[in-house]
Amino acid sequence: MAVKTFREVIAEAMSEEMRRDPSVYLMGEEVAEYNGAYKASKGMLDEFGPGRVVDTPISEAGFAGIGVGSTMNGCRPIIEFMTFNFALVGIDQIINNAAKIHLMSGGQWGCPIVFRGPTGSAGQLGATHSQSFDNWFANTPGLKVIVPSNPYDAKGLLKTAIRDDDPVIFMESEQMYGDKMEIPDEEYLIPIGVADIKREGTDLTIVSYGKVIKQAYAAAEQLEKEGISAEIIDLRTLRPMDYNTIINSVKKTNRLVVLEESWPYGSIATEITYMIQQKAFDYLDAPVKRITSPDTSAPYAANLFDEWFPSVDDVVKAAKTVSYKK
Repeated sequence: MAVKTFREVIAEAMSEEMRRDPSVYLMGEEVAEYNGAYKASKGMLDEFGPGRVVDTPISEAGFAGIGVGSTMNGCRPIIEFMTFNFALVGIDQIINNAAKIHLMSGGQWGCPIVFRGPTGSAGQLGATHSQSFDNWFANTPGLKVIVPSNPYDAKGLLKTAIRDDDPVIFMESEQMYGDKMEIPDEEYLIPIGVADIKREGTDLTIVSYGKVIKQAYAAAEQLEKEGISAEIIDLRTLRPMDYNTIINSVKKTNRLVVLEESWPYGSIATEITYMIQQKAFDYLDAPVKRITSPDTSAPYAANLFDEWFPSVDDVVKAAKTVSYKK
């Protein structure tokens, strides 16, 4: 075991897969000479050369399309967006090409590609650089969507994603790149579509994913002091979603809070709430509560941003509401 940062395990996972499979390559803005905008590809150009670690112009539609086309010529590309806020420029390639090639070719073509990069807000970056589009991509048949919350999961899931024969959206957070964790020396993979119970509890279930799950951990510690035992489920994968783990937890705790960074309209929390009322309604002792960002773009001012972003207090309040405690 060795302690490694989130950015280190991202580079490690990509490098290991590129050594294993010569058809894998990395392409994106600043991934080569600059070692990645967030240094998540550090050292890869030196090892693999410019033929497999490829710098691009600021042209997301162009290099996303090149990546998709290369899959039909035997490649397994990793396409890095400097941020998924910029992925909107290439979203046509992702949704209308990558996600649909297999269906529209009658199964003659697959599209083994990974689109990865940071997602969500990172403080005072303004409205156009603070968006979470994970629920957008998760609404697209043909895509798999992964949002890890820690370095261990990130490495195992990214290696699995690179080996997958379908297009995968792999969303990180620039605020997590410095997070550290013990990582095994031996190779490991984590299956796509399997949630993880990060904390056992008996009184309510909190479902979350990505960096905002840290608010759930902090809230659970505070709630424990007040006699409320919270179980925390890390979704890890948004599509396909592990509904059974959530349902089984709700059957045990009888209460559910869903925490995410995205906007409320058409959110992941909305989907989970629907499935729970379909599959576990009789087990609920309180209405499901969801916590999201407000239904507005991210403000720039620090005091407004702190009010806008989901907080530990928001989680504690929701947990007490479903527990009928003040």
